[in-house]
Amino acid sequence: MLPSNEVTLGRHSMRQYLWFWLSSPARRTDFIGGGMNSMSVHLSENRRDREAFGSEISQARRELVAGLSQKAARIAPKYFYNGLGSRLFEAICLTDEYYVTRAEAEIFATHAGAISAAAGTQPTLIDLGAGNGAKAARLFSTLRPRQYVAVDISVEFLEQAVGRLQAEYPHIPMLTVGADFSENFALPGDVETSRRLLFYPGSSIGNFTPLEAVQCLRRFRAACGDDGALLIGVDLVKASPLLEAAYDDALGITAAFNLNVLRHVNALLHSDFDVGHWRHRAHFNEDQSRIEMHLEATKTQLVTWPGGARHFVRGERIHTENSYKFTQRGFTTMLAQSGFEVTHCWTDAAQRFLVCYARAQ
Repeated sequence: MLPSNEVTLGRHSMRQYLWFWLSSPARRTDFIGGGMNSMSVHLSENRRDREAFGSEISQARRELVAGLSQKAARIAPKYFYNGLGSRLFEAICLTDEYYVTRAEAEIFATHAGAISAAAGTQPTLIDLGAGNGAKAARLFSTLRPRQYVAVDISVEFLEQAVGRLQAEYPHIPMLTVGADFSENFALPGDVETSRRLLFYPGSSIGNFTPLEAVQCLRRFRAACGDDGALLIGVDLVKASPLLEAAYDDALGITAAFNLNVLRHVNALLHSDFDVGHWRHRAHFNEDQSRIEMHLEATKTQLVTWPGGARHFVRGERIHTENSYKFTQRGFTTMLAQSGFEVTHCWTDAAQRFLVCYARAQ
């Protein structure tokens, strides 16, 4: 869920802990008080790190103000992913309506041998938007990666998840990278350069506009090197009721996930959104072939932040996410335009989801 105009986080330790700092007030207090002994970063020790930290906060605030000030207000979907947002997304994947996770899991279970044969063994497995790392972990037994690199913007959540994976798979060298890879994507020097396999499951590429998606895929192509490849999942076009239910489940978990972005914005921007005055909306825009998620004001209200404010009338919306849906032909064409040669594609039995293996060319 990362549009191409997002904040780019660097690869250094200070920036890797930025989202930990911003998204978890309780843990932030522990840190200041001397807790979190496993963290080796101390803000007061390095002026350059303090300046970088402040710069990232300022950039995030500028981006949020710019989005909220547009005629049609928007909040970039990366702000879904504070600690709570990451956990809510895990819960979404378990709902009856959210077929995406099950369809993709079916593909990897049914075609594990073919995927391994296409990708080869012992790649450098780079998990983009890793979350809890569970999807990549299902590939460990067949791919036997020489190194596992988990990349995500929600660093606290990522560190915890990879810590659990490392305990379960101690023989696989693992590295976490806290980054927004939506632009100027660069991996740290300790990521192996040979036979990189970039893994981007879950149809997250659908959060970009078609032009942004091509730009993102070209960045992935550059990160692959000459002998790398991409293993990527995308959601296929299907009937509107099935799509809309997947983004508006009966339990209200997706609604909570969407509303939680306002709490995260409040923490970052020091704004005063009242979550109780907003509701979740999701619909399939057939002309654009995308699901749209919005937050709709349930009453006229004034939202303020330091140095600014916005008046929202009842029924006005904030656009928080797009999720484009693809045809197989359309997506493989996009991969070819981005510098990849598509050699294999697999779908689930109901043809709801597509996984493609594409070599850098």
